[in-house]
Amino acid sequence: MSTEHLCCQHHRLQLSFCSPMNYERREVLRKTWAKERSHNGMQVRRLFISGVTGSHVEEERQNKLLEMEQNEYNDILQWDFRDTFYNLTLKQVLFLQWMERNCPKARFLLNGDDDVFVNTDNMVEYLQGLRENNGSKHLFTGHLIQNVGPIRSPGNKYYVPVQVQESDSYPPYCGGGGFLLSGYTAMVIYKMSKSIPFIPIDDVYMGMCLAKAGLSPVSHMGVKTSGMNIPSEKLDDYDPCYYKEILLVHRFPPGYMYLMWQRIHDPDLKCEQSKKSIS
Repeated sequence: MSTEHLCCQHHRLQLSFCSPMNYERREVLRKTWAKERSHNGMQVRRLFISGVTGSHVEEERQNKLLEMEQNEYNDILQWDFRDTFYNLTLKQVLFLQWMERNCPKARFLLNGDDDVFVNTDNMVEYLQGLRENNGSKHLFTGHLIQNVGPIRSPGNKYYVPVQVQESDSYPPYCGGGGFLLSGYTAMVIYKMSKSIPFIPIDDVYMGMCLAKAGLSPVSHMGVKTSGMNIPSEKLDDYDPCYYKEILLVHRFPPGYMYLMWQRIHDPDLKCEQSKKSIS
């Protein structure tokens, strides 16, 4: 799929990693938090990143669907590699390479899976509050994970053999469901990736690139890649008051995502302070 006419001259770029078959998720994101618009004078741009998947017949069908979407929305980048969990690192680096060539003026990036719910209005306001960083300085924030190491059990999804990663510890990194970074940091990570062998855990790999550059990720309490901590089973997990103040929550059903976006923007929504502060 040609990407030559996709360009980024916007102040902020957001992207979502997706499987070619996840048409419903892409459609919901286009109508909700990933809708291209301006908020407080900051432009929001959307891109979906995809590989290929399925048998030969299924691959042709999915590629045709992506082509139709691209013709309508101009928001898809696709590469010819298997879109699997173990190729997520490749997907990250290929995007950063594309960004260096096509989006050198993008100030900030939101990197998220297609099943995250994002309050992009809050995210824009957070970025605008970084008065000393317009995207030209280091920023990498999300759900910080540290003091962990490779899983050596072959049956585990996150298994990394010692032949791939000798060290029994990982550098600090942010959970891959969704994180926020500056354009400066994105380019630093891409530069570091040229000299660091791939490992199949993409969020860990990003942390390795940061560590080699002498940079660190930081925690943001508004990013919930492990879900919300609702204090009681008797409470509604999808009460909009729990989501009005956050930045990002991982693993959201498409229908609920559409509903939540509408509800948190309801001008008549009234929230108790206790619900707004749930972590």
